[in-house]
Amino acid sequence: MSDPMRPPVSHHRPQPTSLRSEPSRPRASLRTAVVWDVLKDALDRRVKAAGRESLDVLDTGGGSGNFAVPVARLGHRVTVVDPSPNALFALERRAAEAGVADRVQGVQGDAHGLFDVVERGGYDAVLCHGVLEYVDDPAEGLRNAVGALRPDGVLSLLAAGLGGAVLARALAGHFTEARHALGDPDGRWGEGDPVPRRFTADQLTGLVEGAGLRVGAVHGVRVFADLVPGVLVDTEPGALDALLKLEAAAAELAAFHSVATQLHVLGETRESTET
Repeated sequence: MSDPMRPPVSHHRPQPTSLRSEPSRPRASLRTAVVWDVLKDALDRRVKAAGRESLDVLDTGGGSGNFAVPVARLGHRVTVVDPSPNALFALERRAAEAGVADRVQGVQGDAHGLFDVVERGGYDAVLCHGVLEYVDDPAEGLRNAVGALRPDGVLSLLAAGLGGAVLARALAGHFTEARHALGDPDGRWGEGDPVPRRFTADQLTGLVEGAGLRVGAVHGVRVFADLVPGVLVDTEPGALDALLKLEAAAAELAAFHSVATQLHVLGETRESTET
């Protein structure tokens, strides 16, 4: 796989996220705020370009609906594909509690057999969050996700970042594991590593472009959130809101992509960029 020399500069600036943003739990917002703001902006732009009030959204590996339910609350129709029956049961319950059960459908399946359970080319937007780390062939998994897009669609890709894991192991005093992750082809720090694969920004943008999309934006996610002591965020007045604003400010700067726990890439079809 050939990687670009550097990730493209973001054209979609995430706005500092308030505690009212979706997903709505304050502590959870530290992990999701940047992704949510970029995703919501992309969906809003697709609504405007398509001239429709609602979109058809596919969430591959969407689990219990951390993003699917908030997206449905915006008025969109969401299909969640996940291999876990327990996760899909939790999704159904969460959607019902949020009052969006009529706009959320859960289907058991995985990225490899995606078109056994969903329509090819049937969606305005596809979420591929936390999937490429676990599939046997990331390139194939991403091609399937892109294959589900309509000609004017948008892809939201979220995956574990190599640099964040290296930094976290080093700060915990596990220097040998940190060095091992740096040299490991999959970015793993050892046999006990629960994450099968991690990526650099170059690798992810290369995969997106290899699947036929244009990279619209790259953001670092959880640049600081996983390093700040939780007690500080919970007890210091204004700390959570200030940290959210710091995460938003640093997210699009390429210098911080190399230390982010996760990386988010927004992929766009050529038709969607020309509208």
